[in-house]
Amino acid sequence: MLKLLSETPKEWLESVIADFDTFLLDHANCERKVSANNMQFIVRYPDRKEILEPLIRMAREELEHFHQVYLLILERGLSLKHDSKDEYINLLLKQVRTGRDERLLDRLLLAGVVEARGCERLSMLAEALEEKKLKEFYQELTRCEARHHSQFLKLAGFYFKEKEINQRHSEFLEYESEAIKILPIRPALY
Repeated sequence: MLKLLSETPKEWLESVIADFDTFLLDHANCERKVSANNMQFIVRYPDRKEILEPLIRMAREELEHFHQVYLLILERGLSLKHDSKDEYINLLLKQVRTGRDERLLDRLLLAGVVEARGCERLSMLAEALEEKKLKEFYQELTRCEARHHSQFLKLAGFYFKEKEINQRHSEFLEYESEAIKILPIRPALY
């Protein structure tokens, strides 16, 4: 797993377990947004052929995750809610540069860091859940998140030098760690 610069506090897990329904609704929105974000890369960078197929596969997988979470929501008698802005993502997006190539690198690295945090948190959740079906579901999602975060770094390697990737990646890890420290704990994935 990617070495994040800070750990999720145990209070996060406590808030999720205490209000799992709210977490599920947020989780569904996160999966949907990640799928859409992967498709945005394809829309913005159709000329970057090396990233298209992997991003299409990841978008489809994230959409399937959305569907799986949606089915859990239905089983619990819940309904999807209107989406709200994600402060965590918005804080990180403020660090994305505006040049076409700079934006591509930053968005790939940002996506990788977000997937790493998701991996850490879903792993924590899977370990804490007692219901076998949910535990297995979140264990599988943890494996997917781990694969995705490394995939984004690999995709950056098609177009950028390792030194540039490593430097900017380190900066995003610092931005992400600061975001985790300042945002309130809530029953949401991020």
